[in-house]
Amino acid sequence: VIKAIDKGLQPHIKHLKRAITEEDIVRLTEIRIKRISKFDIDKAQQKIDALEDQIAEVKHHLANLIDYAIAYFERLKKDYGEGKERKTELRAFEDVDATKVVIRNTKLYVNREEGFIGTSLKRDEYVCDCSDIDDIIVFTQEGKMMVTKVDSKTFVGKNIIHVAVFKKKDKRTIYNMIYRDGKKGPSYVKRFAVTSITRDREYDMTNGDKGSVVWYFSANPNGEAEVVTVLLRQVGSIKKLKWDLDFADILIKGRSSKGNLVTKYSIKRIELKEKGVSTLKPRKIWFDDTVQRLNVDERGELIGEFRGEDRLLVITQSGTVKTIIPELTTHFDSDMIVLEKWIPKKPISAIYYDGEKERYYVKRFLIEQEGKEETFISSHPESQLEIVSTDWRPMAEVEFTKERGKDRKPNMEVNLEEFIAVKGINALGNQLTKEKINQINLLDPLPFEAPEEVHADELDVVDEETVSVDLEVDSSDDKSEQPKNDSSTDNDDSDDDLDVDDKGQVTLF
Repeated sequence: VIKAIDKGLQPHIKHLKRAITEEDIVRLTEIRIKRISKFDIDKAQQKIDALEDQIAEVKHHLANLIDYAIAYFERLKKDYGEGKERKTELRAFEDVDATKVVIRNTKLYVNREEGFIGTSLKRDEYVCDCSDIDDIIVFTQEGKMMVTKVDSKTFVGKNIIHVAVFKKKDKRTIYNMIYRDGKKGPSYVKRFAVTSITRDREYDMTNGDKGSVVWYFSANPNGEAEVVTVLLRQVGSIKKLKWDLDFADILIKGRSSKGNLVTKYSIKRIELKEKGVSTLKPRKIWFDDTVQRLNVDERGELIGEFRGEDRLLVITQSGTVKTIIPELTTHFDSDMIVLEKWIPKKPISAIYYDGEKERYYVKRFLIEQEGKEETFISSHPESQLEIVSTDWRPMAEVEFTKERGKDRKPNMEVNLEEFIAVKGINALGNQLTKEKINQINLLDPLPFEAPEEVHADELDVVDEETVSVDLEVDSSDDKSEQPKNDSSTDNDDSDDDLDVDDKGQVTLF
């Protein structure tokens, strides 16, 4: 029977995908005749054709796998992505230094007299916030320096005069120091930076003679150079007992340099007379829009050259303004529209829509509190900033809305400098127009010659070589005295801000 069936099938199996086996014929004979009589060959053929189409489609997808994967995910987005749009932003990331971005989650304390620092000395003097991976730099009265890992309690040497978080490769933090060499030796002045060290190793900032003592010490984040007054002891026939010493006259050298001679006689005390400005060359800073970070590696747009006292101006689309210190770890808001070097006497001009009054207003103002973020538009939810300019003489063009049945009014050019005087940041401003406005555009500003900035003389950082000047004064025998540390303060600060007149202006708040 099987052979007969096999012979009868031969004319009909040429189109099959594989050969007929005896097992197939046996299975065929087991099918009941009633089921065979109900078999629909046309329907079976349709199923076969559909399977063959699917096989061909799979082979095509395998041959074009990349296109298939893209189409697959596009289909997923179309079918399931509606109302679930991405809220994060794709950006490139730069290399991250953990010590620069780690959260400062602990507090550092110091016991200056006994020589201990740590995070567990909560009954002692608070220094600053730090993280558990920071390094701490310490200077003592004897002229010793050490950098150590932050810990709960660490002995670093008695009579601590300065302690702070240490920044590796920091060339801008300059230490100013006056010290006596040995028990009865001369006194020297030196300026130096600490860029790299061996952790937990003690370094001597003096000549190493026993009995050396630090008369004066200060740490300056941007190389500031103060003026101090040196007072000698009245011994013998000393004629000049008091004079001023300007650290700006002292070159910045290596930390192991001897320094410049101040006097070979005994110093009574040293007093801070005047705080100084940075003596370092200004640092060029760029802004990389890709990662939204500042850098000094010439990536992105050059913002400017910054000295120690310079700040950045940041304005956002939401109508806030602030000035910040240009730190490379700063994060910026996504709606930031202005980032530039801040010039304190340069007005900021803005046109904004007041949601409560449903009118456009023009205002010009100066930053009144440089360390505080302030809002310069009204607080109504519908209020919005239209344009903002930091040009000296900005120009704007107003395009009016066309009213039905009337010709469109010609565009109006507005000289913002003439339209309104500089007022307080909280002033409402002057109404721009009562007409309906379609849009407002900034034009090229009018010519203006900006005043030149005057800065202190710049000093180069040089290798430790020859001494520049000797500030030697006649005196007599010296006796040991207690040094003056960096706790000296000078509150004789003055602001040179422009006087703002708010007369006749309605304030925002």
